Amino acid sequence: MEAELVDGQILKGMFASGTAWLEKSASDINAINVFPVPDGDTGTNMLLTMKSAMEEANRTSDSDVSSVAKSMAYGSLMGARGNSGVILSQFWRGLAKGLEGRTYLNGKDLAKALAEASQTAYEGIAKPVEGTILTVLKDASRAAETASENDDTLVSVMEAAAKSAEESVARTPSLLPVLKEAGVVDAGGQGLYVLLDGALHFLKGEAEKIEYWKPYIVAAESALAPKATQMATKLETPYGYCTNFVLEGQDLNLSKITRDLKKKGQSLIVTGTDSLIRVHIHSFEPGEVIQYATKLGKLHQIDINNMDDQYAEFIKMQRERMPTGDIAIVTVASGDGFFEVFNSLGSTIIVPGGQTMNPSVRELLQAVESAPSDKVILLPNNKNIILTASQVQSLTSKEVKVVPARTIPQGIAAFLAFSYDVNLEENAQVMEEAITQVKTIEITKAVRKTQFYDLTIKKGQFIAVLNDGDLIAGGDKLSDVIFEALRKAETETMEIAAIYYGAGVEISEAEEIAQEIRSRYQIEVEVVYGGQPHYDYIISLE
Repeated sequence: MEAELVDGQILKGMFASGTAWLEKSASDINAINVFPVPDGDTGTNMLLTMKSAMEEANRTSDSDVSSVAKSMAYGSLMGARGNSGVILSQFWRGLAKGLEGRTYLNGKDLAKALAEASQTAYEGIAKPVEGTILTVLKDASRAAETASENDDTLVSVMEAAAKSAEESVARTPSLLPVLKEAGVVDAGGQGLYVLLDGALHFLKGEAEKIEYWKPYIVAAESALAPKATQMATKLETPYGYCTNFVLEGQDLNLSKITRDLKKKGQSLIVTGTDSLIRVHIHSFEPGEVIQYATKLGKLHQIDINNMDDQYAEFIKMQRERMPTGDIAIVTVASGDGFFEVFNSLGSTIIVPGGQTMNPSVRELLQAVESAPSDKVILLPNNKNIILTASQVQSLTSKEVKVVPARTIPQGIAAFLAFSYDVNLEENAQVMEEAITQVKTIEITKAVRKTQFYDLTIKKGQFIAVLNDGDLIAGGDKLSDVIFEALRKAETETMEIAAIYYGAGVEISEAEEIAQEIRSRYQIEVEVVYGGQPHYDYIISLE
Protein backbone atom coordinates (compact mmCIF):
# COMPACT_ATOMS: atom_id res chain seq x y z
CA MET A 1 0.00 0.00 0.00
CA GLU A 2 1.79 3.12 -1.22
CA ALA A 3 0.22 6.45 -0.42
CA GLU A 4 1.43 9.99 0.08
CA LEU A 5 -0.58 10.38 3.27
CA VAL A 6 -2.23 7.78 5.52
CA ASP A 7 -4.26 8.09 8.71
CA GLY A 8 -3.99 6.53 12.16
CA GLN A 9 -5.80 3.38 11.10
CA ILE A 10 -2.90 2.56 8.77
CA LEU A 11 -0.42 3.28 11.57
CA LYS A 12 -2.42 0.92 13.77
CA GLY A 13 -2.46 -1.74 11.06
CA MET A 14 1.29 -1.45 10.55
CA PHE A 15 2.11 -2.21 14.14
CA ALA A 16 -0.65 -4.78 14.58
CA SER A 17 1.22 -6.72 11.88
CA GLY A 18 4.51 -5.91 13.58
CA THR A 19 3.14 -7.31 16.83
CA ALA A 20 1.92 -10.48 15.10
CA TRP A 21 5.36 -10.85 13.50
CA LEU A 22 6.98 -10.35 16.91
CA GLU A 23 4.74 -13.03 18.42
CA LYS A 24 5.97 -15.59 15.90
CA SER A 25 9.59 -14.96 16.87
CA ALA A 26 9.23 -14.34 20.62
CA SER A 27 10.63 -17.72 21.68
CA ASP A 28 13.57 -17.36 19.28
CA ILE A 29 14.30 -13.90 20.67
CA ASN A 30 14.07 -15.28 24.21
CA ALA A 31 16.79 -17.76 23.28
CA ILE A 32 19.22 -14.96 22.38
CA ASN A 33 20.77 -14.82 25.82
CA VAL A 34 24.34 -13.93 26.75
CA PHE A 35 24.26 -16.63 29.41
CA PRO A 36 22.72 -20.03 28.54
CA VAL A 37 20.25 -19.75 31.43
CA PRO A 38 16.59 -20.79 31.17
CA ASP A 39 15.22 -17.31 31.77
CA GLY A 40 15.45 -15.50 28.45
CA ASP A 41 12.45 -13.19 28.35
CA THR A 42 13.25 -10.30 25.99
CA GLY A 43 10.90 -11.58 23.29
CA THR A 44 8.11 -12.14 25.80
CA ASN A 45 8.56 -8.71 27.37
CA MET A 46 8.54 -6.89 24.04
CA LEU A 47 5.53 -8.88 22.83
CA LEU A 48 3.43 -8.21 25.93
CA THR A 49 4.43 -4.54 25.85
CA MET A 50 3.27 -4.27 22.25
CA LYS A 51 0.05 -6.16 22.98
CA SER A 52 -0.73 -3.60 25.67
CA ALA A 53 0.02 -0.81 23.19
CA MET A 54 -2.31 -2.31 20.59
CA GLU A 55 -5.09 -2.90 23.11
CA GLU A 56 -4.98 0.79 24.03
CA ALA A 57 -4.88 1.83 20.37
CA ASN A 58 -7.95 -0.26 19.65
CA ARG A 59 -9.84 1.63 22.35
CA THR A 60 -9.55 4.97 20.56
CA SER A 61 -12.08 5.85 17.90
CA ASP A 62 -9.97 8.71 16.54
CA SER A 63 -8.42 8.09 13.17
CA ASP A 64 -5.79 10.82 13.26
CA VAL A 65 -2.18 9.70 13.52
CA SER A 66 -1.42 11.75 16.62
CA SER A 67 -4.22 10.22 18.70
CA VAL A 68 -3.33 6.65 17.73
CA ALA A 69 0.36 7.21 18.50
CA LYS A 70 -0.48 8.75 21.88
CA SER A 71 -2.72 5.83 22.81
CA MET A 72 -0.01 3.35 21.85
CA ALA A 73 2.54 5.30 23.89
CA TYR A 74 0.30 5.14 26.95
CA GLY A 75 -0.53 1.47 26.44
CA SER A 76 3.12 0.51 25.96
CA LEU A 77 4.14 2.38 29.10
CA MET A 78 1.51 0.73 31.29
CA GLY A 79 2.25 -2.70 29.80
CA ALA A 80 6.04 -2.33 29.73
CA ARG A 81 7.91 -5.35 31.12
CA GLY A 82 11.64 -5.67 31.59
CA ASN A 83 14.34 -3.39 30.22
CA SER A 84 13.45 -4.12 26.60
CA GLY A 85 9.77 -3.35 27.22
CA VAL A 86 10.57 -0.06 28.94
CA ILE A 87 12.86 1.02 26.10
CA LEU A 88 10.13 0.03 23.63
CA SER A 89 7.70 2.25 25.56
CA GLN A 90 10.23 5.09 25.32
CA PHE A 91 10.31 4.47 21.57
CA TRP A 92 6.56 4.97 21.43
CA ARG A 93 6.67 8.06 23.65
CA GLY A 94 9.17 9.64 21.27
CA LEU A 95 7.24 8.55 18.20
CA ALA A 96 4.06 10.09 19.62
CA LYS A 97 5.95 13.30 20.37
CA GLY A 98 7.26 13.38 16.82
CA LEU A 99 3.75 12.92 15.44
CA GLU A 100 2.14 15.46 17.75
CA GLY A 101 -0.73 17.26 16.00
CA ARG A 102 -0.49 15.17 12.83
CA THR A 103 -3.73 13.98 11.24
CA TYR A 104 -2.01 12.13 8.43
CA LEU A 105 1.39 10.58 7.92
CA ASN A 106 3.88 10.24 5.08
CA GLY A 107 7.39 8.82 4.91
CA LYS A 108 9.08 12.09 5.83
CA ASP A 109 6.87 12.43 8.91
CA LEU A 110 7.67 8.88 9.94
CA ALA A 111 11.41 9.48 9.53
CA LYS A 112 11.26 12.57 11.75
CA ALA A 113 9.21 10.66 14.33
CA LEU A 114 11.70 7.78 14.35
CA ALA A 115 14.49 10.27 15.01
CA GLU A 116 12.49 11.66 17.94
CA ALA A 117 11.86 8.11 19.16
CA SER A 118 15.57 7.35 19.11
CA GLN A 119 16.45 10.50 21.03
CA THR A 120 13.75 9.85 23.62
CA ALA A 121 14.88 6.25 24.13
CA TYR A 122 18.49 7.36 24.70
CA GLU A 123 17.41 10.09 27.11
CA GLY A 124 15.33 7.59 29.07
CA ILE A 125 18.38 5.48 29.98
CA ALA A 126 20.80 6.79 32.60
CA LYS A 127 23.80 5.03 31.03
CA PRO A 128 23.07 4.14 27.39
CA VAL A 129 25.07 1.19 26.05
CA GLU A 130 25.94 0.83 22.38
CA GLY A 131 25.40 -2.54 20.75
CA THR A 132 21.86 -2.76 22.14
CA ILE A 133 18.33 -1.95 20.96
CA LEU A 134 19.26 1.74 21.32
CA THR A 135 21.92 1.46 18.62
CA VAL A 136 19.57 -0.45 16.32
CA LEU A 137 16.89 2.23 16.73
CA LYS A 138 19.41 5.00 16.08
CA ASP A 139 20.70 3.34 12.92
CA ALA A 140 17.18 2.64 11.67
CA SER A 141 16.07 6.24 12.25
CA ARG A 142 19.10 7.66 10.44
CA ALA A 143 18.51 5.39 7.46
CA ALA A 144 14.85 6.45 7.40
CA GLU A 145 15.81 10.14 7.37
CA THR A 146 18.24 9.60 4.50
CA ALA A 147 15.66 7.64 2.51
CA SER A 148 12.97 10.27 3.06
CA GLU A 149 15.09 12.91 1.34
CA ASN A 150 14.69 11.05 -1.95
CA ASP A 151 11.32 9.32 -1.60
CA ASP A 152 8.81 10.20 1.10
CA THR A 153 6.48 7.23 0.62
CA LEU A 154 5.99 5.13 3.74
CA VAL A 155 7.13 1.94 2.00
CA SER A 156 10.50 3.35 0.96
CA VAL A 157 11.18 4.89 4.37
CA MET A 158 10.12 1.78 6.28
CA GLU A 159 12.14 -0.41 3.91
CA ALA A 160 15.23 1.63 4.68
CA ALA A 161 14.56 1.54 8.43
CA ALA A 162 13.97 -2.22 8.53
CA LYS A 163 16.99 -3.01 6.35
CA SER A 164 19.23 -0.79 8.46
CA ALA A 165 17.85 -2.37 11.64
CA GLU A 166 18.71 -5.84 10.33
CA GLU A 167 22.26 -4.78 9.49
CA SER A 168 22.64 -3.00 12.83
CA VAL A 169 21.56 -6.11 14.74
CA ALA A 170 24.26 -8.10 12.96
CA ARG A 171 26.84 -5.51 14.08
CA THR A 172 25.87 -5.50 17.76
CA PRO A 173 28.48 -8.15 18.76
CA SER A 174 31.25 -5.92 17.40
CA LEU A 175 30.07 -3.09 19.64
CA LEU A 176 29.40 -5.07 22.82
CA PRO A 177 32.18 -7.53 23.75
CA VAL A 178 29.96 -9.68 25.95
CA LEU A 179 27.74 -10.42 22.94
CA LYS A 180 30.73 -11.30 20.78
CA GLU A 181 32.10 -13.63 23.46
CA ALA A 182 28.77 -15.42 23.79
CA GLY A 183 28.25 -15.59 20.03
CA VAL A 184 24.87 -13.86 20.01
CA VAL A 185 23.34 -10.63 18.75
CA ASP A 186 21.40 -8.24 20.98
CA ALA A 187 17.95 -9.68 21.69
CA GLY A 188 16.23 -6.31 22.08
CA GLY A 189 17.66 -5.12 18.79
CA GLN A 190 16.44 -8.29 17.12
CA GLY A 191 12.97 -7.67 18.53
CA LEU A 192 12.90 -4.11 17.19
CA TYR A 193 13.98 -5.29 13.75
CA VAL A 194 11.17 -7.89 13.70
CA LEU A 195 8.64 -5.23 14.74
CA LEU A 196 9.70 -2.86 11.94
CA ASP A 197 9.86 -5.70 9.44
CA GLY A 198 6.32 -6.75 10.33
CA ALA A 199 5.11 -3.18 9.80
CA LEU A 200 6.82 -3.18 6.42
CA HIS A 201 4.99 -6.37 5.38
CA PHE A 202 1.70 -4.59 6.09
CA LEU A 203 2.66 -1.60 3.95
CA LYS A 204 3.58 -3.95 1.11
CA GLY A 205 0.20 -5.64 1.32
CA GLU A 206 1.70 -8.83 2.74
CA ALA A 207 -0.03 -8.83 6.15
CA GLU A 208 -1.91 -12.06 5.45
CA LYS A 209 1.35 -13.83 4.62
CA ILE A 210 2.63 -13.28 8.15
CA GLU A 211 0.51 -16.27 9.16
CA TYR A 212 2.60 -18.54 6.92
CA TRP A 213 6.04 -16.92 6.94
CA LYS A 214 8.57 -16.85 9.73
CA PRO A 215 10.65 -13.84 10.84
CA TYR A 216 14.36 -13.82 10.04
CA ILE A 217 16.58 -14.23 13.09
CA VAL A 218 19.82 -12.34 12.53
CA ALA A 219 22.90 -14.43 13.26
CA ALA A 220 26.08 -13.27 14.94
CA GLU A 221 29.38 -13.94 13.21
CA SER A 222 30.39 -16.52 15.83
CA ALA A 223 29.92 -20.17 14.82
CA LEU A 224 27.89 -20.67 17.97
CA ALA A 225 25.35 -18.05 17.03
CA PRO A 226 22.97 -20.00 14.75
CA LYS A 227 22.29 -22.63 17.39
CA ALA A 228 22.11 -20.01 20.11
CA THR A 229 19.63 -17.81 18.31
CA GLN A 230 17.47 -20.36 16.53
CA MET A 231 16.94 -22.63 19.49
CA ALA A 232 13.44 -22.18 20.84
CA THR A 233 12.85 -21.93 24.56
CA LYS A 234 9.70 -21.79 26.61
CA LEU A 235 7.65 -18.69 26.03
CA GLU A 236 6.43 -17.91 29.50
CA THR A 237 2.94 -16.42 29.77
CA PRO A 238 2.96 -14.38 32.96
CA TYR A 239 -0.81 -14.07 32.85
CA GLY A 240 -3.65 -15.32 30.70
CA TYR A 241 -5.98 -18.10 31.85
CA CYS A 242 -5.44 -20.71 34.53
CA THR A 243 -7.21 -23.83 33.27
CA ASN A 244 -7.96 -26.94 35.33
CA PHE A 245 -9.95 -30.05 34.47
CA VAL A 246 -10.20 -33.81 34.90
CA LEU A 247 -10.04 -35.96 31.77
CA GLU A 248 -11.73 -39.36 31.80
CA GLY A 249 -11.01 -41.83 28.99
CA GLN A 250 -9.53 -45.15 27.95
CA ASP A 251 -5.87 -45.94 27.31
CA LEU A 252 -4.86 -42.35 27.91
CA ASN A 253 -1.18 -41.76 27.12
CA LEU A 254 0.11 -39.55 29.93
CA SER A 255 3.47 -38.85 28.25
CA LYS A 256 1.95 -37.90 24.90
CA ILE A 257 -0.67 -35.66 26.50
CA THR A 258 2.06 -33.91 28.45
CA ARG A 259 4.15 -33.37 25.31
CA ASP A 260 1.16 -32.05 23.36
CA LEU A 261 0.01 -29.66 26.09
CA LYS A 262 3.52 -28.26 26.58
CA LYS A 263 3.06 -26.62 23.18
CA LYS A 264 -0.14 -24.91 24.31
CA GLY A 265 0.89 -23.18 27.53
CA GLN A 266 3.07 -23.03 30.64
CA SER A 267 3.08 -24.13 34.29
CA LEU A 268 1.80 -27.49 33.10
CA ILE A 269 0.96 -30.23 35.58
CA VAL A 270 -0.42 -33.56 34.29
CA THR A 271 -1.05 -36.37 36.78
CA GLY A 272 -3.16 -39.51 36.88
CA THR A 273 -3.60 -42.90 35.25
CA ASP A 274 -4.46 -44.24 31.81
CA SER A 275 -8.16 -43.71 32.56
CA LEU A 276 -8.29 -40.53 34.69
CA ILE A 277 -6.00 -37.51 34.35
CA ARG A 278 -5.95 -34.15 36.11
CA VAL A 279 -4.56 -31.19 34.17
CA HIS A 280 -3.42 -27.71 35.25
CA ILE A 281 -2.08 -25.26 32.64
CA HIS A 282 -1.63 -21.50 32.07
CA SER A 283 -2.51 -20.42 28.54
CA PHE A 284 -3.70 -17.39 26.57
CA GLU A 285 -5.88 -19.78 24.53
CA PRO A 286 -7.78 -22.07 26.96
CA GLY A 287 -10.20 -22.98 24.19
CA GLU A 288 -7.44 -24.79 22.32
CA VAL A 289 -6.58 -26.79 25.44
CA ILE A 290 -10.20 -27.79 26.06
CA GLN A 291 -10.75 -28.65 22.39
CA TYR A 292 -7.69 -30.91 22.42
CA ALA A 293 -8.79 -32.67 25.59
CA THR A 294 -12.39 -33.29 24.44
CA LYS A 295 -11.06 -35.40 21.58
CA LEU A 296 -9.53 -37.79 24.12
CA GLY A 297 -12.46 -38.35 26.46
CA LYS A 298 -14.95 -36.74 28.81
CA LEU A 299 -14.10 -33.62 30.80
CA HIS A 300 -15.11 -33.00 34.41
CA GLN A 301 -14.52 -30.23 36.97
CA ILE A 302 -13.61 -27.67 34.31
CA ASP A 303 -12.35 -24.46 35.91
CA ILE A 304 -11.00 -21.52 33.86
CA ASN A 305 -9.91 -18.33 35.62
CA ASN A 306 -8.60 -15.07 34.19
CA MET A 307 -5.19 -14.67 35.86
CA ASP A 308 -5.29 -10.89 35.46
CA ASP A 309 -8.39 -10.93 37.67
CA GLN A 310 -6.69 -13.34 40.06
CA TYR A 311 -3.73 -10.97 40.28
CA ALA A 312 -5.97 -8.00 41.08
CA GLU A 313 -7.75 -10.05 43.76
CA PHE A 314 -4.39 -11.17 45.16
CA ILE A 315 -3.23 -7.56 45.51
CA LYS A 316 -6.56 -6.56 47.07
CA MET A 317 -6.34 -9.40 49.58
CA GLN A 318 -2.86 -8.33 50.64
CA ARG A 319 -3.95 -4.71 51.00
CA GLU A 320 -6.90 -5.61 53.18
CA ARG A 321 -4.86 -7.67 55.62
CA MET A 322 -2.10 -5.08 56.09
CA PRO A 323 -2.24 -2.36 58.74
CA THR A 324 -1.65 1.25 57.72
CA GLY A 325 1.94 2.34 58.29
CA ASP A 326 4.14 5.34 57.64
CA ILE A 327 6.10 3.46 54.98
CA ALA A 328 4.92 0.54 52.87
CA ILE A 329 7.23 -1.91 51.11
CA VAL A 330 6.27 -3.47 47.79
CA THR A 331 8.54 -6.29 46.67
CA VAL A 332 8.76 -8.65 43.70
CA ALA A 333 9.34 -12.35 44.29
CA SER A 334 8.94 -15.74 42.65
CA GLY A 335 8.57 -19.01 44.57
CA ASP A 336 6.25 -19.86 47.46
CA GLY A 337 9.20 -20.12 49.84
CA PHE A 338 10.36 -16.60 49.04
CA PHE A 339 6.78 -15.41 49.47
CA GLU A 340 6.91 -16.74 53.02
CA VAL A 341 10.29 -15.13 53.64
CA PHE A 342 9.13 -11.68 52.56
CA ASN A 343 5.85 -12.05 54.44
CA SER A 344 7.76 -12.88 57.61
CA LEU A 345 9.98 -9.82 57.10
CA GLY A 346 6.91 -7.59 56.91
CA SER A 347 6.39 -6.93 53.21
CA THR A 348 3.26 -4.87 52.61
CA ILE A 349 2.52 -6.28 49.15
CA ILE A 350 4.33 -8.98 47.17
CA VAL A 351 4.07 -8.83 43.38
CA PRO A 352 4.49 -12.24 41.74
CA GLY A 353 7.34 -12.11 39.25
CA GLY A 354 11.00 -12.63 38.52
CA GLN A 355 12.87 -14.59 35.88
CA THR A 356 10.74 -15.19 32.74
CA MET A 357 7.84 -13.41 34.46
CA ASN A 358 8.70 -9.72 34.70
CA PRO A 359 5.73 -7.70 36.05
CA SER A 360 4.51 -4.79 33.96
CA VAL A 361 4.51 -1.12 34.93
CA ARG A 362 0.74 -1.38 35.33
CA GLU A 363 1.03 -4.26 37.82
CA LEU A 364 3.70 -2.53 39.89
CA LEU A 365 1.68 0.70 39.84
CA GLN A 366 -1.40 -1.18 40.97
CA ALA A 367 0.52 -2.62 43.90
CA VAL A 368 1.91 0.79 44.87
CA GLU A 369 -1.52 2.41 44.68
CA SER A 370 -2.98 -0.40 46.79
CA ALA A 371 -0.36 -0.02 49.53
CA PRO A 372 -1.86 1.55 52.70
CA SER A 373 0.63 4.42 52.77
CA ASP A 374 1.58 7.46 50.75
CA LYS A 375 5.26 6.57 51.12
CA VAL A 376 6.42 3.40 49.40
CA ILE A 377 9.69 1.56 48.96
CA LEU A 378 9.75 -0.62 45.85
CA LEU A 379 12.12 -3.61 45.68
CA PRO A 380 12.39 -5.10 42.15
CA ASN A 381 14.83 -7.91 43.17
CA ASN A 382 15.80 -8.51 39.54
CA LYS A 383 18.04 -6.47 37.26
CA ASN A 384 15.48 -6.68 34.46
CA ILE A 385 12.73 -5.16 36.62
CA ILE A 386 14.62 -2.14 37.97
CA LEU A 387 13.95 0.05 34.93
CA THR A 388 10.28 -1.00 34.94
CA ALA A 389 9.99 -0.09 38.62
CA SER A 390 11.49 3.33 38.01
CA GLN A 391 8.64 4.18 35.61
CA VAL A 392 6.13 3.96 38.47
CA GLN A 393 7.49 7.03 40.24
CA SER A 394 6.12 9.47 37.66
CA LEU A 395 2.72 7.76 37.46
CA THR A 396 1.63 8.08 41.08
CA SER A 397 1.08 10.93 43.50
CA LYS A 398 2.70 8.79 46.20
CA GLU A 399 6.34 9.23 47.16
CA VAL A 400 8.11 6.14 45.84
CA LYS A 401 11.73 5.14 46.30
CA VAL A 402 13.11 2.30 44.17
CA VAL A 403 15.88 0.38 45.93
CA PRO A 404 17.67 -1.27 42.98
CA ALA A 405 18.07 -4.82 44.30
CA ARG A 406 19.25 -7.00 41.39
CA THR A 407 18.64 -10.34 43.13
CA ILE A 408 16.26 -11.71 45.75
CA PRO A 409 19.04 -12.09 48.39
CA GLN A 410 19.81 -8.40 47.89
CA GLY A 411 16.13 -7.66 48.46
CA ILE A 412 16.16 -9.67 51.68
CA ALA A 413 19.27 -7.81 52.88
CA ALA A 414 17.57 -4.51 52.11
CA PHE A 415 14.53 -5.60 54.11
CA LEU A 416 16.67 -6.48 57.11
CA ALA A 417 18.19 -3.00 57.01
CA PHE A 418 14.79 -1.27 57.01
CA SER A 419 13.72 0.61 60.13
CA TYR A 420 10.37 2.18 61.02
CA ASP A 421 12.24 4.69 63.17
CA VAL A 422 13.71 6.64 60.23
CA ASN A 423 12.13 8.41 57.27
CA LEU A 424 11.70 7.24 53.69
CA GLU A 425 14.83 8.92 52.34
CA GLU A 426 17.09 7.56 55.08
CA ASN A 427 15.63 4.07 54.75
CA ALA A 428 16.23 4.05 51.01
CA GLN A 429 19.87 5.08 51.56
CA VAL A 430 20.47 2.44 54.23
CA MET A 431 18.78 -0.26 52.15
CA GLU A 432 20.84 0.64 49.07
CA GLU A 433 23.98 0.34 51.13
CA ALA A 434 22.83 -3.06 52.41
CA ILE A 435 22.43 -4.52 48.92
CA THR A 436 26.04 -3.68 48.08
CA GLN A 437 27.20 -6.00 50.87
CA VAL A 438 25.58 -9.09 49.32
CA LYS A 439 26.98 -11.50 46.75
CA THR A 440 24.53 -13.80 45.00
CA ILE A 441 25.32 -17.10 43.29
CA GLU A 442 22.59 -18.63 41.13
CA ILE A 443 22.82 -22.27 40.05
CA THR A 444 20.88 -23.61 37.06
CA LYS A 445 21.34 -25.80 33.97
CA ALA A 446 22.56 -24.50 30.61
CA VAL A 447 19.88 -24.47 27.92
CA ARG A 448 22.48 -24.40 25.14
CA LYS A 449 26.19 -24.75 24.63
CA THR A 450 28.34 -21.65 24.79
CA GLN A 451 31.89 -20.37 25.07
CA PHE A 452 32.23 -17.63 27.65
CA TYR A 453 35.80 -16.43 28.03
CA ASP A 454 37.66 -19.45 29.49
CA LEU A 455 34.52 -21.49 30.12
CA THR A 456 33.23 -24.05 27.60
CA ILE A 457 29.68 -24.96 28.54
CA LYS A 458 27.63 -27.84 27.15
CA LYS A 459 23.86 -27.95 27.04
CA GLY A 460 22.46 -29.52 30.21
CA GLN A 461 25.51 -28.83 32.38
CA PHE A 462 25.20 -27.04 35.69
CA ILE A 463 26.30 -23.41 35.58
CA ALA A 464 26.80 -20.69 38.19
CA VAL A 465 26.14 -16.97 37.71
CA LEU A 466 27.54 -14.41 40.16
CA ASN A 467 25.57 -11.27 41.05
CA ASP A 468 23.34 -11.77 38.02
CA GLY A 469 26.22 -10.61 35.88
CA ASP A 470 29.09 -13.08 35.46
CA LEU A 471 29.13 -16.72 34.39
CA ILE A 472 31.80 -18.11 36.72
CA ALA A 473 31.54 -21.92 36.72
CA GLY A 474 30.14 -24.85 34.78
CA GLY A 475 30.29 -28.63 34.76
CA ASP A 476 28.49 -31.95 34.99
CA LYS A 477 28.61 -32.32 38.76
CA LEU A 478 26.46 -29.97 40.83
CA SER A 479 28.70 -29.88 43.90
CA ASP A 480 31.81 -29.13 41.81
CA VAL A 481 30.09 -26.17 40.18
CA ILE A 482 28.82 -24.84 43.50
CA PHE A 483 32.22 -24.96 45.21
CA GLU A 484 34.05 -23.54 42.21
CA ALA A 485 31.58 -20.64 42.29
CA LEU A 486 32.09 -20.21 46.03
CA ARG A 487 35.85 -20.09 45.48
CA LYS A 488 35.57 -17.43 42.79
CA ALA A 489 33.16 -15.45 44.96
CA GLU A 490 35.89 -15.33 47.66
CA THR A 491 33.69 -17.00 50.25
CA GLU A 492 36.60 -17.13 52.70
CA THR A 493 36.10 -13.37 53.21
CA MET A 494 32.39 -13.78 54.01
CA GLU A 495 30.74 -14.31 57.39
CA ILE A 496 27.25 -15.61 56.58
CA ALA A 497 25.77 -17.74 53.82
CA ALA A 498 22.15 -18.63 53.04
CA ILE A 499 21.18 -21.43 50.66
CA TYR A 500 17.76 -21.02 49.08
CA TYR A 501 16.79 -24.26 47.39
CA GLY A 502 14.33 -24.31 44.54
CA ALA A 503 11.22 -26.18 43.56
CA GLY A 504 12.00 -29.84 43.03
CA VAL A 505 15.17 -29.87 45.16
CA GLU A 506 15.20 -32.10 48.24
CA ILE A 507 16.07 -30.45 51.55
CA SER A 508 18.45 -33.32 52.35
CA GLU A 509 20.59 -32.41 49.36
CA ALA A 510 20.60 -28.73 50.38
CA GLU A 511 21.60 -29.67 53.93
CA GLU A 512 24.53 -31.75 52.66
CA ILE A 513 25.81 -28.81 50.63
CA ALA A 514 25.39 -26.50 53.62
CA GLN A 515 27.36 -28.83 55.86
CA GLU A 516 30.20 -29.00 53.34
CA ILE A 517 30.30 -25.20 53.15
CA ARG A 518 30.49 -25.01 56.95
CA SER A 519 33.36 -27.50 56.97
CA ARG A 520 35.36 -25.74 54.27
CA TYR A 521 34.83 -22.12 55.26
CA GLN A 522 33.85 -22.18 58.97
CA ILE A 523 31.02 -19.72 58.39
CA GLU A 524 27.40 -19.64 59.47
CA VAL A 525 25.14 -21.27 56.87
CA GLU A 526 21.33 -21.19 56.82
CA VAL A 527 19.18 -23.43 54.61
CA VAL A 528 15.88 -21.91 53.45
CA TYR A 529 13.21 -23.14 51.04
CA GLY A 530 12.85 -20.60 48.23
CA GLY A 531 10.70 -22.66 45.88
CA GLN A 532 11.99 -20.67 42.91
CA PRO A 533 11.58 -22.07 39.38
CA HIS A 534 14.47 -22.54 36.95
CA TYR A 535 17.26 -22.18 39.54
CA ASP A 536 18.17 -25.17 41.72
CA TYR A 537 19.96 -22.97 44.23
CA ILE A 538 20.33 -19.29 44.99
CA ILE A 539 23.18 -18.72 47.45
CA SER A 540 23.58 -15.48 49.39
CA LEU A 541 26.96 -14.43 50.81
CA GLU A 542 27.53 -11.56 53.23
